[in-house]
Amino acid sequence: MRKTGVWQAILWSGLIVGALDITYAIVSNGLRGVGWVRILQSVGSGLLGRDAFAGGLPTAALGLACHFLNAFIIAAIYCAASRRLPWVAQRAALCGLLYGAVVYLVMSRVVVPLSAAPFTIPLRLTDLFAHLFLIGLPISLVASRYADKP
Repeated sequence: MRKTGVWQAILWSGLIVGALDITYAIVSNGLRGVGWVRILQSVGSGLLGRDAFAGGLPTAALGLACHFLNAFIIAAIYCAASRRLPWVAQRAALCGLLYGAVVYLVMSRVVVPLSAAPFTIPLRLTDLFAHLFLIGLPISLVASRYADKP
């Protein structure tokens, strides 16, 4: 991946997966009766704890900013790996799906429990599939798009 290519890959994949993932979260939880502000506040609660739910739109905005920061970090990790390990870029679909599963497990079993969030994330097959196809796969495809071509 060219030096400018890696930054473009991180930018585009972070924006894409950030938008896809938050849309999924808002729609899937909306079907359970949870409003979009509450969803974004729940992300912000990783920093603020229970106080995030009393903060209205400002804590929802903080949650959205945290969500996209996470998306860019997740994208940067994959893009860095694909730059150092050529086989990751060569097997983009498979590696992306595997990466989505790893992201799901790390977020639900490490990041959220270590944060100030006053809840845990139940393991759901639909959430796993969302991470496979809305996070891992798009990141890998964007990263392979910006990889150096032989």
